[in-house]
Amino acid sequence: MKTYTILCPTDFSECSLNAIEYAAKLGEKFQAKLILFHVPDKEDYEKLFPQNILDQSLHTARKKLQSLVAAVQEESLANGLSSCEGIIREGKTVATILEFSESEGADLVIMGTEGINEFKNNYIGTKSSKVVLQGGCDVFIIPRKVFFKVPRKLVYATNYLEEDKLAIQRVVEIAQMFDAELDVVHVSTKIKSIDKALHLTMVDELQPFIHYEKVNFVLKSYRDEPGLGLENYLITAKGNILFTLSKKKTWFEQLFTSNLSKKMSYFINKPLFVIKNL
Repeated sequence: MKTYTILCPTDFSECSLNAIEYAAKLGEKFQAKLILFHVPDKEDYEKLFPQNILDQSLHTARKKLQSLVAAVQEESLANGLSSCEGIIREGKTVATILEFSESEGADLVIMGTEGINEFKNNYIGTKSSKVVLQGGCDVFIIPRKVFFKVPRKLVYATNYLEEDKLAIQRVVEIAQMFDAELDVVHVSTKIKSIDKALHLTMVDELQPFIHYEKVNFVLKSYRDEPGLGLENYLITAKGNILFTLSKKKTWFEQLFTSNLSKKMSYFINKPLFVIKNL
């Protein structure tokens, strides 16, 4: 059986270090192979190491990466992580991440929402946005200032799709790993009779696919955009991670394709797990 592989790009910013902690903890549960991946970027290096020339900066980066790998190995190998290694590849950041994740057969990319060049208030990093849209595997993005804690409630955003039956099983697997609750939520701008009927039908159809007691089905109405409604629900329900399915013409596309960076600012305080492969 193929070992589950997690790719975690890092530029050594605080946000990417938080992503590494999530990657290590999830990697323990999946008994995964974890790759810490650094793509040298001259502009980023000038911000990180303003006094050093590029060669010295690369040497410093290698040492930082080795130190991170050693820390993860010490903390997580005994707790289930299969392996951890550090790899450096030069190139354009997003393209290099996408190419390497495909060649390595990565199952999941975990990365921070902003890097050295992406300090924008209330906006997800543009690099993370592009990896979500262009990548072929699942992507888990960790906002700035969000540190790992054991999740107690997961939230899956549904739009009543046939694919939800498979996607929710994936989320249930993760919920079981942490003994967490799972809320399956649909948010509309108004609760209409058709929404209520669809919701009841969805519950009836999904229940045979879910073998987990801690699942709740929720229908919410919000006066503005569904995205804001989701944000509101995550806050009031104390959800730790938002899961959504990325398929053409799905709710994810409706919420985030238009002006992706701005739209995803709704979830700047909550990790977002985008399911791309079923």
